[in-house]
Amino acid sequence: MTKRGVLIGCGFFARNHMEAWRRQDGVRIVGVCDTDPAKAAAFAAAYGCEAGTDAGEMLGRLRPDFVDIATTVGSHRALVELAAAHARLVICQKPFAETLEDGAAMVAACAARDVTLTVHENFRWQRPIREMKARMGLVGRPRFLRLAFRHGYDIYANQPYLAAVENLALTDVGLHLFDMARYLMGDVVRVSCEAQRRNPAVAGEDAFCALLRHASGAVSSVECSFHSTLAPDPFPQTLALLEGDAGSIEVLEGYRLRLHRGGAVEEWDAEPGCPAWGAKPWYLIQESVMAFQAHVVAVLEGRAEPAPSGADNLETLALMLAAIGSARTGKAVEL
Repeated sequence: MTKRGVLIGCGFFARNHMEAWRRQDGVRIVGVCDTDPAKAAAFAAAYGCEAGTDAGEMLGRLRPDFVDIATTVGSHRALVELAAAHARLVICQKPFAETLEDGAAMVAACAARDVTLTVHENFRWQRPIREMKARMGLVGRPRFLRLAFRHGYDIYANQPYLAAVENLALTDVGLHLFDMARYLMGDVVRVSCEAQRRNPAVAGEDAFCALLRHASGAVSSVECSFHSTLAPDPFPQTLALLEGDAGSIEVLEGYRLRLHRGGAVEEWDAEPGCPAWGAKPWYLIQESVMAFQAHVVAVLEGRAEPAPSGADNLETLALMLAAIGSARTGKAVEL
């Protein structure tokens, strides 16, 4: 039976959501909603569905199986609580919430109605990261991870509001990187962080370096910069090194993965396919949206558990907030 969905939010990135949904078997977006009627109408015309500006009215009338919330963070709590009353699965764009209180309320609202809540954390669904995760067993017990997202790509051209975001690097990409670190290495018990504002044209801090101590005893180094000069610019790749007791795995520029084990080196190509609507350099992210949505379909069909769930992402939110606190005080924060 076809799963019916409603998309709320018709902004820049929501087009990737819609293009990916139209390519998922057994799924149909039946309505799109945005407070800007022109945006909603344009999406509806492009994708053959209903348009609206009142999310409550649309959800109450259409009664979808799932709701995909692709709005900015300030609207998330109200929309998740609303969607929980009308659907059996809710997807929330990251950042999940501005505060732990809001995040916990969203998790509780969905749990009270036995509604599945998942967060659109697509970095962990990128092909190089999926392949690194699948091969972790080859290197023994994980001991150290380095994640680096450094570039000089003009992210402000399509999303100009980012230039005014406080703690920009930590809230925009830091969340993704912390989710990947937890996905690969497990829960974090301590974080210390240094942040910088490198680009004088932006209001927030656009670079950071964080050191994470995991419950397992492993350590992760996580870094991000939106103001690095590199040629060729690796955007939007995250480069990585994972060390275990029996070997190491690297994610290198150009989507190359390298396994070091037993005195030998094995290398393979992990470049994602470019979706039909995609284009460089965005195809890494666009393909990951398709991978995440395929996972959501599996969740709807009872074949998988949400990854990440709202409850799990609440822990990532706590880590991000702790990193912001550490950057402000200069002190490590225990979680």
